[in-house]
Amino acid sequence: MPKVGMEEIRKAQLIEATIAVIHEEGFTNASISKISKRAGLSSGIVAHYFDDKSGLLTATLQHLMRMLGEETKSQLLHARTPIERLLAIVNSNFADDQFKPGVVDAWLAFWALVPTSPNLARLHRINERRMQSNFQHALKPLLPAEKITSTATGLAAMVEGLWIRCALTKGGVTPKQAIAIMESYINSQIMAHQE
Repeated sequence: MPKVGMEEIRKAQLIEATIAVIHEEGFTNASISKISKRAGLSSGIVAHYFDDKSGLLTATLQHLMRMLGEETKSQLLHARTPIERLLAIVNSNFADDQFKPGVVDAWLAFWALVPTSPNLARLHRINERRMQSNFQHALKPLLPAEKITSTATGLAAMVEGLWIRCALTKGGVTPKQAIAIMESYINSQIMAHQE
């Protein structure tokens, strides 16, 4: 009889192994056998918990989204003003945990699969809507109602674009520089409406 809690432990092992194998071998070489071997588990356990590789990949993306969501909540807890809330959302996307090499490689691999995978595309839309919703909430006291949605969409697009630049360009834009770019934009564009 399996020990209580072992299912969650094994699922976590497989998700962490998936991230590690994507980082070390590349997405196309991240086979079930390599992932299960990295996790120290049998290949059959993947089918038991996730049905197939697609299920494991979906669970891995959900894990990355949870990590980002928890980081955002943590950053927002310390925000006292609308501008601080905007910057907390920005900071969470450029936090150290979001730029661990395996995490970066996994996010990039998932984004590449979004056009061809309905499950991953659905999760990507959820992630985008969550960021836009957070921005909209922070913008309410700062902007006229008719400008909130488009501004939130633009801020989310800027965050994603800068994140990709940080992830892809070695020696290019750093996370710290990306935060400074976003802060400058927020101060110049958003604060202009306060005058």
